[in-house]
Amino acid sequence: MPRAYRQLALDERRTIFRLLNAKVPMAEIAQQLGRHRSTIHREISRNHFREQREYAGYFPLTAQECARQRRQRLSKLHRHEVLRHYIIDKLEHCWSPEQIAGRLRLDRESGATVCHETIYRFVYGPEGRAADLYRHLPKARRQRRPRYGRKPRASFVPAARAIAQRPPEVDDRQTFGHWEADLLIFRREHGKANLTSMIERQTRFTILLPNPDRQSNALIGRIGQAWQGLPKGSCRTVTFDRGTEFAAYGLLADQIGTEAYFCDPHSPWQKGAVENANGRIRRFLPGECNLAELVENDLASIVATLNATPRRCLGYRTPKEAFQDQLAALIRAA
Repeated sequence: MPRAYRQLALDERRTIFRLLNAKVPMAEIAQQLGRHRSTIHREISRNHFREQREYAGYFPLTAQECARQRRQRLSKLHRHEVLRHYIIDKLEHCWSPEQIAGRLRLDRESGATVCHETIYRFVYGPEGRAADLYRHLPKARRQRRPRYGRKPRASFVPAARAIAQRPPEVDDRQTFGHWEADLLIFRREHGKANLTSMIERQTRFTILLPNPDRQSNALIGRIGQAWQGLPKGSCRTVTFDRGTEFAAYGLLADQIGTEAYFCDPHSPWQKGAVENANGRIRRFLPGECNLAELVENDLASIVATLNATPRRCLGYRTPKEAFQDQLAALIRAA
């Protein structure tokens, strides 16, 4: 197994200085030091003293100091104070590192840009850990680790309502008006209150509806009321999982003409848009949250934040901007 690379030490630099003055070829210097000859060439080229012509040359102490300064060079976020404060501010406003980096590229007039990986390294670096910046990330984990899925519950639905029967146009997200919905459950000790989360597949526009319990007729009725004021064509289909709380799906077709479809058993990825949205919502409403203490304005504020956050899949526009553009197009077409 090859040995890991080691930086040149001061003693090795002194040996290079001595052998250079003795006119020893670089290949032989490399052989004596047990280094590759390109390492010696690079060392002399990078650390050659050039500031004063009469004293130009390779000197071990000068080379050692040059190498030390390069290793201590500050990162981009440490060198750009304005950029650093901008990123911290957006993290505190619940933007993900990828969203921040994408928006910086979109608003190029703002100046410096940075990739999302640099932001993650900053968050999990000494300064970020001291400020607990990881708390503002989507998963709020102390350390970066792989994500794992969860198994949904299975329930029976008619074969005609299976996701395989859903119109093919839904899959590519090129058509507006196709939704996904799910239920957000909280701790039992806080009662039966829950939230219906809904997301439009193309624009990622999110709606949250509070429910006192999981009674299907009332739950589906609230979904229909939320969509009733939207233009025709904005609620064509909706995809649920197989939970019994969605058993009254037929009310949607009767009220507003929305066709409902259901995922296959144990296949949450088939409604990935709302599953992803649930992860974002949990940043604001974790499982231990007591919905009874949540006032209507708080819920509206959370929804407004979600819909005002730029998304890479939308070219870093916000879901609200994309949703309003689609509604305007439907109104013009009508």
